[in-house]
Amino acid sequence: MTFIQMLAAAWQKNNSLLCVGLDPDPAKFPIHLHGRDDAIFAFCADIVDATADLVCAFKPQIAYFAAHRAEDQLEALIAHIHAKHPGIPVILDAKRGDIGSTAEQYAIEAFERFQADAVTVNPYMGRDSVDPYLAYQKKGVILLCRTSNAGGSDLQFLDVGGEKLYERVARLTSHTWDTTGQCALVVGATFPAEIARVREIVGDMPLLVPGIGAQGGDIEATVRAGRTANGTGLMINSSRAILYAGKDENFAAAARQVAQQTRDAINLYR
Repeated sequence: MTFIQMLAAAWQKNNSLLCVGLDPDPAKFPIHLHGRDDAIFAFCADIVDATADLVCAFKPQIAYFAAHRAEDQLEALIAHIHAKHPGIPVILDAKRGDIGSTAEQYAIEAFERFQADAVTVNPYMGRDSVDPYLAYQKKGVILLCRTSNAGGSDLQFLDVGGEKLYERVARLTSHTWDTTGQCALVVGATFPAEIARVREIVGDMPLLVPGIGAQGGDIEATVRAGRTANGTGLMINSSRAILYAGKDENFAAAARQVAQQTRDAINLYR
């Protein structure tokens, strides 16, 4: 299956637009995991197993693994998701952005080493920085468009020939670059008006939407702005609010409770 096919199936099967971000911070782990060599894998795998029937995707953020020399645990985690919860797509949140042979190596890293179903990419360097990922025709390529951080406006709101830069990225991606039909865009929940504008430009292309939960994005405004006609089209990400909902050995159950509440809150407005 392609990334888009997996995503569509997960939207339907789990009745969910929720994406759980896996941003493991060992300093926040329950005490019973402290000192374990595989603590990052164990923590994330328990979260995954507790929430897999409530999500449309999982999104491990590579920096949280690499900073702790835990890339092997990231490989094991993605393999675990594919083996135990087949059909749930895994988005490697790497935000890579380079050209030529370097981008080819990043694509190998994401799709061959880590076996991710999709990867986030920074399009600042243009089309040739995106092409190496598109060579993997069944894999998702999710380009940064309108990000949820306040400083995103420094560049993304610049006028480029009568449209804002983020609008140009949306137009290029949906009209020109998406040669495989597997592209998506990152648009932050903190800017619902821009979500609506991107949706207007790109049609039914999926949007990865960070910024709810700990970042304060409004669920109702996000869904109403970004949903497609059939009530899908979104991967609404929540990370910290779900991962660290519990502080003790029952952390996974607490994460499940918050994930279910978030999934159901999203569904109110579909």
